[in-house]
Amino acid sequence: MRTETPETLVRDHTIYSCVMGSRAFGLATEDSDTDRRGVFLAPTALYWRFEKPPTHVEGPGEEQFSWELERFCELALRANPNILECLHSPLVESVDDTGRELLALREAFLSRRAYETFTRYAHGQRRKLDADVRTHGAPRWKHAMHLLRLLTSARDLLRTGILTIDVGDERETLLAVKRGEVPWPEVEARMNLLAREGEEATRHSPLPEEPDRRRVEDFLIRTRRASALQPDPYDEVVQGVVPGRGVGKR
Repeated sequence: MRTETPETLVRDHTIYSCVMGSRAFGLATEDSDTDRRGVFLAPTALYWRFEKPPTHVEGPGEEQFSWELERFCELALRANPNILECLHSPLVESVDDTGRELLALREAFLSRRAYETFTRYAHGQRRKLDADVRTHGAPRWKHAMHLLRLLTSARDLLRTGILTIDVGDERETLLAVKRGEVPWPEVEARMNLLAREGEEATRHSPLPEEPDRRRVEDFLIRTRRASALQPDPYDEVVQGVVPGRGVGKR
């Protein structure tokens, strides 16, 4: 059986890749990194071994991180903020047919669970900012900027049912925070207001209470089955189980 390394899984089996971070948020400056995120589909035959494929891979490029499809869907169903934002990046670098199916499921992952997960993440970041203010007299302004962005995105998602990650007209206001040009009490007041607005929005949100887990699971099962039926001259296991059969043949 052919050996797959983490690097070849990303290289040969990526179904979706995009740019995230400041470039996707519309907050990039000249010194911004290019953060790449992706989803790969590990061949089904690899799961027949004792040693399973990795759930995620860091690299092989700089600032690159990828998730195996099942893990990605699992986190998205939990309304993980980083994963949901990855699905809505305006900067898609590559996508195949399976990746397009994944993107077509974007609304199936969205639910009111987002309030809890986004809020939990925001509280963690806020505690760090408050600690910086107590210790150093000022927060890490870049982190303060991104927390304002996240709180705004969460509020608007709960209000509209649509996740938009590009900050649009808020770009210059947020970059002023990053540069430390806005007093901390003003930034703090804005964060508190956004948190209250997010809490109010969740009471009347058009989002369902729970994500459409069944729809996502059906997609995952179909994708795994199609992978198992793919002929591979290097894979004796697949050839032995489904000899001469291609995807969709019975």
